[in-house]
Amino acid sequence: MPSLTGLRFAAALLVFGFHIQAMHVFRADSAGERVVGHLFGHGAVGVSFFFILSGFVLTWSARPGELARRIWRRRAAKIYPNHLVTAAIAIAGLLALPGVADAGSSRLAGALPNLLLLQAWDPNPAVYFGLNTVSWSLSCEALFYFCFPFLLRLLSRVGERALWPLAAGLAAIVWCLPLATFGSSSATSYWLIYVFPPSRLAEFCLGMVLARIVRVGRWPRIPASVAAVLLVAAYIAVGYMPVRFGYVAATVIPLAVLVPALATADVRGRGSLWSRRRAVWLGEVSFAFYLIHQLVIRYTLKVLSRAVGDPGTWSTARSVEVAVVMVAMSLLAAWVLYRVVEQPLNRRLRGTRARPKSPVDDNVAVPAVGVVGRQDLSLNGDR
Repeated sequence: MPSLTGLRFAAALLVFGFHIQAMHVFRADSAGERVVGHLFGHGAVGVSFFFILSGFVLTWSARPGELARRIWRRRAAKIYPNHLVTAAIAIAGLLALPGVADAGSSRLAGALPNLLLLQAWDPNPAVYFGLNTVSWSLSCEALFYFCFPFLLRLLSRVGERALWPLAAGLAAIVWCLPLATFGSSSATSYWLIYVFPPSRLAEFCLGMVLARIVRVGRWPRIPASVAAVLLVAAYIAVGYMPVRFGYVAATVIPLAVLVPALATADVRGRGSLWSRRRAVWLGEVSFAFYLIHQLVIRYTLKVLSRAVGDPGTWSTARSVEVAVVMVAMSLLAAWVLYRVVEQPLNRRLRGTRARPKSPVDDNVAVPAVGVVGRQDLSLNGDR
């Protein structure tokens, strides 16, 4: 699905812009800071797209009869090499550039939970944002991947008529989570709503259900352009909503519309702006870009602050130049990481395909989840 691949980079770029704004690359109260704040101030919602997309694509590409342990092996082969390398880069950077400070990610506290992808289970920001800040989301993905074979088995037993109510129920859970945190401190509510892996599981499950809805032919013909407009409107609305609803809830429904809309456009051969060759290439390196970009921002700022002064003294023009250079450096580093680490180690660690064993094996096996009407839309490969 090339459009979904291409859109992954747009989501990663949104997160990049959010970190540019959060790490004060632009001088406070400058015109550049205001523009970046309007464009990327809510860019952290891009992570929600990744979680929904993950559930959708894994369900869409599930291989009937595949054992759980093979699924876990494939997912570990996909995410862990890049995670381990970027964690090592974070440690090396901290040792070479002591005193870097941004939201706890500069600390070595919680290094072991981070390396084991358990950091998001700890409510301490020094732990869940330790080392490479963005890797907290991989802690959530690790839970999703572990649960996926069992969730898919349950989903295969859900009748077609119950799929839409199930999707609505999962979206309602996301909307109810902020209500459940009232009375908690802002720091605690942030962790519970945005970081805590079980809280984000509903988005992954929503993506799974949406894939099943598309497969059985119950997805309405919603143009991707309409879904994109809904998402932009929701993104703008985040700024006018209570903060706790802005973390995830405000954009979950538009994202849940956009992913299937683009998927069906690709399946029917219509494609989109995001299915073009360059967009797809950017989408292929987006995982590496996502993992490396915050380190590039962090250490570039540290080096430049020593060489040319604190970013708080920069002109808007200089900040723009630095931001453009950071994007280019992040893309270059992502391409190297993709070609040298992600691709070769993914192939090696996945191993050769084995013929699926019988579902009566004592390991969990993945069931088939159906087709769209008379047309088999199965898609081999995964995210």
